[in-house]
Amino acid sequence: MSDEDPFDDLDIPEDPTADLDRATQRLTVRTEERRYGKKMVLVEGFEDEGDVQDLASDLKSSLGTGGTVKDGRIELQGDHAERVRDLLESKGYQIA
Repeated sequence: MSDEDPFDDLDIPEDPTADLDRATQRLTVRTEERRYGKKMVLVEGFEDEGDVQDLASDLKSSLGTGGTVKDGRIELQGDHAERVRDLLESKGYQIA
């Protein structure tokens, strides 16, 4: 028998259940108007705050906008609600 593992070339994530955790979360995406009529997109409903920072960074990069994580929710500058919904759904999240 060969010493090579036939499964070495497969792209198996460290935690295969992570996608399931994402699929069971129901996030809400809403737009809020702040000072001077500026729009903010709020993403709420995260059960585990571990991935929130990474997800916020990915969303900000994809949208080319600023934002922050505050009180377990993602706040993004601008009126990008539809695009945020599409990006989150493509990452496996359910949107309420």
